[in-house]
Amino acid sequence: MRVEIWSDIACPWCYIGKARFEKGLAKFAHRDDVEVVHRSFELDPGRDKGDIGPVIPMLAKKYGRTLDEAREMEAHVASTAHAEGLGYLADGRDHGNTFDIHRVLHLAKARGRQSELLDLAYRANFAEERSVFDPEVLVEIAVAAGLDADEVRTVLADADAYADEVRADEREAAGLGANAVPFFVLDRAYGISGGQPAEVFTQALEQAWQARTPALKIVEGDAEACGPEGCEVPR
Repeated sequence: MRVEIWSDIACPWCYIGKARFEKGLAKFAHRDDVEVVHRSFELDPGRDKGDIGPVIPMLAKKYGRTLDEAREMEAHVASTAHAEGLGYLADGRDHGNTFDIHRVLHLAKARGRQSELLDLAYRANFAEERSVFDPEVLVEIAVAAGLDADEVRTVLADADAYADEVRADEREAAGLGANAVPFFVLDRAYGISGGQPAEVFTQALEQAWQARTPALKIVEGDAEACGPEGCEVPR
């Protein structure tokens, strides 16, 4: 079974949703037969690459709230993250364009280190007050995930590197009707929107697995058959 997850590193519910999905997957009997693929989705694609700023004013402006209300919103998300065992800073984080991060995540996918980089990038962004929008910080995180620093810098210096892959992921999301993240697709047959509780993911995995390998249905009838006690004698 393949599970595709569209997400953005700037999305707190993607951070929380990934943790909940992994908990749900851990309780799924066929978890070793599940391939997880992470796909790109930009929450703020029109934001200028150099436009990096603190998250609280951004939230206040985006949702038409006061700064105090924006802080309350972040405190609520932080409480939810902490309940999942995740670190989360409700203030002091940066926000910016994530296109370059997605391009490096595609490099990591090509090198078999995508999940590792995604975890480290989430942690840096939400729990460690390290700006993943700073190219050098991104390089440091990528190296910690097992990538080569020079290769990462080469990708960042070439605006076309892995750009098509990011755009292809985004077109696929649009084609599937996904306009928010996280968005989970199971075997291209079941879609789950949002950071649902872990048990929802477990149930969805079980349902998708049963649909993929349906249980045998026995047709009852009067036809003769043989069993441990012998064969029926036709009348």
